[in-house]
Amino acid sequence: MAKVDVLKAGGKKAGSVELPEEIFGVQVNVPVMHRVVRAQLAAARAGTHSTKTRAEVRGGGKKPWRQKGTGRARQGSIRAPQWRGGGVVFGPTPRDHSFRVNKKEKVLALRSALTDRHAGGNLVVLDGLDFDTPKTARAVELLEGLGLGGRKLLFVVDGLEEAAIKSFRNLPAVHLITFDQLNTYDVLRSDAVVFTRDSLDAFLGRSTTDQPDEELVLEEGDAK
Repeated sequence: MAKVDVLKAGGKKAGSVELPEEIFGVQVNVPVMHRVVRAQLAAARAGTHSTKTRAEVRGGGKKPWRQKGTGRARQGSIRAPQWRGGGVVFGPTPRDHSFRVNKKEKVLALRSALTDRHAGGNLVVLDGLDFDTPKTARAVELLEGLGLGGRKLLFVVDGLEEAAIKSFRNLPAVHLITFDQLNTYDVLRSDAVVFTRDSLDAFLGRSTTDQPDEELVLEEGDAK
């Protein structure tokens, strides 16, 4: 079972915590992570893009000129696609972009992402966030003390550190999320993942109920 150091605010070691192999030591499955991230981004799309066909554009009921004898090309309506202000051919219409991803894929993708961050030394566990009042300057000092300044960070909290959350949410390079909202996309788009000791315990307790029934393996050609 792998271990990771638990750090204090100044960067000093305050102990260590064991990480279960079934969450932080799995074989990284890139095709599954790719599929889950695509599904998450697709579900976030509004799908409200819309254009009008020539049947929906207002006007154009009268033939612009007679069929023959003008020397010009024949035209039936000024709302035809070749006219300015006319309808759009094969334009986008409102639709749902989301597609289904099963639970085993989501679990495996998140564990693969966390394993990758841990293997690269980009997983940090803090002893706690002791903020009496919101203060962004102190949040910056904490990151500098941990050697995380200038990096894109994902902070995983348990939602109870209200003063700390208000301090870190002003930093553009820090994305705050609670342990029950942890997802593959946010892990992969960050340079490092920072847990508090409480949020890590809560996440591990929650993850024990998300065991896949069997190992899911996709080959490179299966990711579409």
